[in-house]
Amino acid sequence: MKVSVIGAGYVGLVSASCLADCGHNVVCIDSNTDKVKHLKSGIIDIYEPGLEEIVKKNLNSNHLYFSENMEDALKADIEIIFVAVDTPPKQDGSSDLKNILKVATSIGKKLNKQKIIAIKSTVPVGTCEIVEEEVNKIVQSRGLDFKVPVCSNPEFLKEGSAIQDFTKPDRIIIGTQDKEIRNSMEECYAPFNRQKNRLVFMERRSSELTKYAANAMLATKISFINELSRIAELLGVDIEDVRNGIGSDTRIGTNFLYPGCGFGGSCFPKDLNSIIHVSKSKGYEPKLLSSVSSINDEQKKVLFKKLSIALEGNIKGKKIAVWGLSFKPETDDMRLAPSIELMNSIWKEGGIVNAYDPQANQTAKEMFPDRKDLNLFSNHLDVLNDCSALVICTEWKVFRSLDLKEISSRLKQNIIIDGRNIYNPNLFDGTNFHYYGIARGQSIAK
Repeated sequence: MKVSVIGAGYVGLVSASCLADCGHNVVCIDSNTDKVKHLKSGIIDIYEPGLEEIVKKNLNSNHLYFSENMEDALKADIEIIFVAVDTPPKQDGSSDLKNILKVATSIGKKLNKQKIIAIKSTVPVGTCEIVEEEVNKIVQSRGLDFKVPVCSNPEFLKEGSAIQDFTKPDRIIIGTQDKEIRNSMEECYAPFNRQKNRLVFMERRSSELTKYAANAMLATKISFINELSRIAELLGVDIEDVRNGIGSDTRIGTNFLYPGCGFGGSCFPKDLNSIIHVSKSKGYEPKLLSSVSSINDEQKKVLFKKLSIALEGNIKGKKIAVWGLSFKPETDDMRLAPSIELMNSIWKEGGIVNAYDPQANQTAKEMFPDRKDLNLFSNHLDVLNDCSALVICTEWKVFRSLDLKEISSRLKQNIIIDGRNIYNPNLFDGTNFHYYGIARGQSIAK
């Protein structure tokens, strides 16, 4: 099939590349001229394992093409137009649909033949209807006699495993009741649907809500175990024992049931706030979801509380080593990452941050270009030199093995605060290290 993808951000680029990699001919459109120029050379501006290789491979095979011209997305032989533009949060938590409505207007003005529009962007319930109405209003005003159908096709990609998620999905949600759209989408996704039927068809509004519901459920699991960790810590209980105990129940499971220093990124916080806003706009107070968000906000403060107690409130002038800046491993994304909350708190108290992240150092430079109290290092050991404590914010693999002798020789004080429970506290038995995880049987944060 010949398809187009509008938007070369995270979702759009992964989608376009994976569709091209299974044999479709794909044109990916973005309004950012510099980005398009780089993409045409196989240079991507995000870190996602395996993505750059797939982009280069399909550029060379001519299955993937990049352009800044909308007309290229609407050529006569294009069958499906995937829309994957950003829908950033507004101040009140609602989703800003400016970009997606701009695309709808542009399609309506330039489309000369019926196409299927598939919305991959995460959008509030009813957005597909709005886009369909806008496109067709403009098409009809131009005197054309065809109608453009719009379906919902939300993405469920996890940063760090997006290629796997796209090519071997748990499900492919498609919101439509149109038989022709169904047939076309089945053909498009056939390469990813061979071993078992992963396609789930439903109404458009159900599809739109499904995306929010999935992320809200996962966020709820995280906040649940984090709140439980707060209780466990006050009681001197090891949360890992509790997690294993409840996680062995197949009704609960262990996925996303890991205590830590809170969730960040572009999806969970944004989608959670969006569904909360929509609920309130309809007159319903979503108490559970609001609590999930509040618990997460509080959990992001735990690391600094532990650090402050461990250093007896004396942080001014001290260097603090931070391992991990991205909100999760295998990405350079720092949006709403717990590391930001920690660093801002350290700086507020007059401390200095020495930090290392395998992929997010450049992101941190761009996010904090003028901070003289932020030192970024090229490896995780040099970060430790002359620091009064080590705080772990992201569970990168490189942090899993500890050379305690080497770490002790570099740190001024042997204090480790593990925000992701990477280590077993028994590792530090008989050493001069003070180790504080998240509810690992010690009570440090009151």
